[in-house]
Amino acid sequence: MRNSLTEDQRKPEKEIKEIALWSEPASSSWTQLPGRSLVVCAVNALGHHVLNKDLRDIVGSFRGFYKQLTSDGQLRWIGPQKGGVLLAAAAILNAVCDLWPRKGKPLCKFLVDMAPRMLVSCIDFRCITDVLTEEEVYEILQKGQVGKKERGGFVEGTAQLQVQLPLLVTGGAAHHPLWVREKHSVDKSCVSTEGQILAHGYPAYTMPCAWLVYSDDTLKQLCMEALNSWTRFKVKVGADLQDDIRRCRRPCISTLGATALQQVQHQADLTTKGLSLQMMDANQCWDVPEAVEWMSNLAEFKPLWIEEPTSPDDILGHATISKALVLLGIGVATGEQCHNRGILKQLLQVKALQLLQIDNCRLEVSVRTSVLLMAKQFEIPVCPQASGVGLCELVHPIIFDFVSISASLENRMCEYGHLHEHVKCTVISRNASYMRPQDAGYSDMKEESVKKHQYTDGEVWKKLLAAQGN
Repeated sequence: MRNSLTEDQRKPEKEIKEIALWSEPASSSWTQLPGRSLVVCAVNALGHHVLNKDLRDIVGSFRGFYKQLTSDGQLRWIGPQKGGVLLAAAAILNAVCDLWPRKGKPLCKFLVDMAPRMLVSCIDFRCITDVLTEEEVYEILQKGQVGKKERGGFVEGTAQLQVQLPLLVTGGAAHHPLWVREKHSVDKSCVSTEGQILAHGYPAYTMPCAWLVYSDDTLKQLCMEALNSWTRFKVKVGADLQDDIRRCRRPCISTLGATALQQVQHQADLTTKGLSLQMMDANQCWDVPEAVEWMSNLAEFKPLWIEEPTSPDDILGHATISKALVLLGIGVATGEQCHNRGILKQLLQVKALQLLQIDNCRLEVSVRTSVLLMAKQFEIPVCPQASGVGLCELVHPIIFDFVSISASLENRMCEYGHLHEHVKCTVISRNASYMRPQDAGYSDMKEESVKKHQYTDGEVWKKLLAAQGN
């Protein structure tokens, strides 16, 4: 079985479109070239909504500003709330969210400290009130206040935070995969969820070691390097079934999985039978029946999930795949390329996924907050995608989710990518976890990186285009 590679499977490097507001803040909307040119045009078309506006007026009615930006009478006809227009709106809104807390706090801390009523006032509830109302959000946020009073505080004694790692049932399970608990000691008994983030970070997994385009030698080298830091990892699949099987059986991949299991067993004295920390990503390359057949052939490797098995717009197709694969103990994860919260809402409603995988940049902060809240309503774990340039540095919302919404790390982890050299304040990882960002605001790209990668007159693209011409 063979498929042609999608662009996401071919290219480890992704393109960021960055915009600047006022003098200092900058934020990003993720895409690939030459699609960036379309997003730039859309940003310019929406510019009149933000130019010469006072920040206090914008944040004083953030919901109103969001509606104005996403409901432009002329541009909504090539949307609404999807495609290049939505990416452009996200870039502008993320820039606002970078500037808003810029003078004092990282965005995650700013959101955690925001009063529930203020948070509610920032969310646009259009078309989602059948699953999430303003009062329900207020109630969730009020419950999330428990444990925040002594934020980052410590008391005497010893406490245990229970974090769940997946235990898949072998032999064909009739239910969603079982889960086994891994206990992590919290130094000096951290008494708040935010204290846990400060002390131990947010669980992460890595993916850059297993792109399809890598040679076997490169794959081996990157897998060996990953063993120094990581216990959770993901591999790309979907181009050639026999090659997928061969790669997953290679010593470097099997060693990576075995070492991860040994580390978990050492930490928690767990029985490792059926335990899998290997996720798979198909980047939307299969039809629905093909996805079920292909993953049935890969079930022997006991992946925790298959990511984006088919078109992100095929809600019922995902539901069909999910229903079939859950019998094999394989979850479905999707959401990275879902263009708005309406699609994500329906995926949740029809039980089309076991893990919601929102992109760290595609949806702006207030929309992502509404999606996190819907996931809480349906008790679906959120595991954000973050493999593009600068996406790891946008980890703020998922930390906010843990502290203020879900109050749980069960079955949750965030992807950790590469190319951090292009970001001013790079994310810090420790013990396979994201540490809480410390710099004020959201995230900034380095000016020199943006300049070098401008399409088509940047230094990098001039060289690439010249090489193609030759």
